[in-house]
Amino acid sequence: MNLSSLVVPMLLAALAVYGTGKRVDVYNALTHGAEEGLTVLLRIVPALVGLLTAVSMFRASGAMEWFSRLFSPALELLGIPAETAPLLLIRPVSGSGALAVATDLLHTYGPDSYVGRVAAVMLGSTETTFYTIAVYFGSAGIFRTRHAVPAALIADLTGFAASALAVRLLLGT
Repeated sequence: MNLSSLVVPMLLAALAVYGTGKRVDVYNALTHGAEEGLTVLLRIVPALVGLLTAVSMFRASGAMEWFSRLFSPALELLGIPAETAPLLLIRPVSGSGALAVATDLLHTYGPDSYVGRVAAVMLGSTETTFYTIAVYFGSAGIFRTRHAVPAALIADLTGFAASALAVRLLLGT
């Protein structure tokens, strides 16, 4: 047995000893925290189910491919490879969907290709905006996002454009 496998159990034991030393009912605190976690889960699950359903419908309907073809000329003007258009469309909505699209791009073009590198940098420099907003705002009970969605989408677009620029600068093309 190595030290790294003991870190979590030792941390939990230390917290229990510390709580007991402070005269806190550790078990009651644990069950109360679990109860609050389940309450938060119940508030955010409907938003997540709706979001995942919408992503599946978007991909299955062929709308993603249609939008990809529509946005390709504008993306080329920004220096973003047109092949990454599906990734740009799905990344703000679904992390797992974006990972699937990026995996397809890497299998098709290769991880060392320009498209593959741009896709990898895009995954690392952008966020699943709608998922994050649904989870965080839903758990906090906030229903009016106001400027959060447009600001986050502008940040995503900046990340997408910067990804293509960064890879181009690093590759010297």
